[in-house]
Amino acid sequence: MKPIRLLSGFFTVGLWTLLSRVLGFVREVMILSLIGPGPVMDAFVAAFRLPNMFRRFFAEGAFNAAFVPMFSKRLEAQGDPLDFAKTALSGLFFVVLVLTGLGMVFMPGLVWLTAEGFAGDARFDLTVGYGRIVFPYILFMSLSALFSGILNATGRFAVAAAAPVLLNIFVISALTFAALTDSAAIDWLVWSIPLAGIAQLALTWRAAAAAGFPLRPARPRWTPEMRSLVTIALPAALASGVMQINLVVGQLVASQYDKAVSWLFAADRLYQLPLGVVGIAIGIVLLPDLSRRLAAGDDSGARHALSRAAEVSMALTLPSAVALLVIPLTLVSVLFERGASGVDDTAAIATAVMIYALGLPAFVLQKLVQPLYFAREDTRRPFYFALVAMIVNAGLAFGLAPVVGWLAPAIATTIAAWVMYALLTIGARGFGDAVRMDDRFRRRIWRIIAAAAIMGVVLWFFNVQLNTLLALPWWRGLGLLILMVIAAVSYFGVGQMIGAFRLQEFRANMRRGGKG
Repeated sequence: MKPIRLLSGFFTVGLWTLLSRVLGFVREVMILSLIGPGPVMDAFVAAFRLPNMFRRFFAEGAFNAAFVPMFSKRLEAQGDPLDFAKTALSGLFFVVLVLTGLGMVFMPGLVWLTAEGFAGDARFDLTVGYGRIVFPYILFMSLSALFSGILNATGRFAVAAAAPVLLNIFVISALTFAALTDSAAIDWLVWSIPLAGIAQLALTWRAAAAAGFPLRPARPRWTPEMRSLVTIALPAALASGVMQINLVVGQLVASQYDKAVSWLFAADRLYQLPLGVVGIAIGIVLLPDLSRRLAAGDDSGARHALSRAAEVSMALTLPSAVALLVIPLTLVSVLFERGASGVDDTAAIATAVMIYALGLPAFVLQKLVQPLYFAREDTRRPFYFALVAMIVNAGLAFGLAPVVGWLAPAIATTIAAWVMYALLTIGARGFGDAVRMDDRFRRRIWRIIAAAAIMGVVLWFFNVQLNTLLALPWWRGLGLLILMVIAAVSYFGVGQMIGAFRLQEFRANMRRGGKG
């Protein structure tokens, strides 16, 4: 993959992810407005986290970390990629189908393990009921993740990146219908999720077939390739499992406090926008590219690709983190404060947003460094690093809870993210020059930091000046839009002047990304 194709792929994935996250904001606004923080929303958040947790464990985390590099190598004439993909699909389908059945049978146990604070009140039974409806989502999304991995490895990023948009479309449509018909929003919400999973699977399956990989599940076969796949995937599965344990630990602590699960969920949605657009897009595009380059012995190309990915990701992540730190109350009040969500909810969510913002660069940098290991089929060391980060997270979450209450999970998550990034970076030093940033990145990163800092000062000043406008219910959206325009002009203007980046580079890659 040429460097320009790497960046165009990033912009393709990033733009589709941006659309998905924007629609996700609409989704969360409607959930907070129609349902609002409280027992019902707490139960839904805990229930929906179960299939998402196992999905990342089996599909997006462990399975793709092993499958994509092995599939990419076979695309480079090292075996039959179609036969390998068929075998992998059959094995994944069998495992996740069994998991889905077990999860629905033992749902009360899963809820107790992940939200023990719900036991003894109405939230527990609600979570069990919602969980049994949404849990099959894991089956559809795991298979969709495999087809997405095939599309990404073959350079067809658009369909795989567009598939998550369907979830938001289905949920928004369901909530809109509930609002128009004055029916129970939660009932429409939970049933829309498995239906969206079916639609995402159908989309990626058809796209993979059009790309030359018409796959259907068959009887699982234990072949040498599957043995290698499992050998590589198992440490990655354990690493993903450790990261999901971090989420469970946070939910266990938050479940002890009224509305805390809902507050942390809303804050998580806000900082996930830049994380999804930048970090996940970089990881999706970078892994197959690095796998092919390293297999071909192209160390200089790998170094250039890594440096450009880091440059673009930091140029977009740092100003986002600064904005979340400087104007969290404005962002949360405009986006979430309406209907069943009030002023106290806004203040709580904004506080959590500030804490998560401090860890945002670490989350994105992890997505950048992890492909260095996965491209070499090294999934063991990330597991050991994740284990250390899990211990740090659990110790801080439970240890700080008596002192700072429901904010302890957010603080623990942020600190653990930086610990994980530090361990990944130190461990990657043994990979040689191919994984070291080039001179251009080292020149520009400090200028990117300076441009983001100046933008933060400008944003703070104008946030104060527009305080009256932002307090008016019908005009605060316009006020936030004005702030965002001011922030963008100041950041990109200063960045261009001091040489942090060149705007024509963004424009060129966005044009190529659109064609991709």
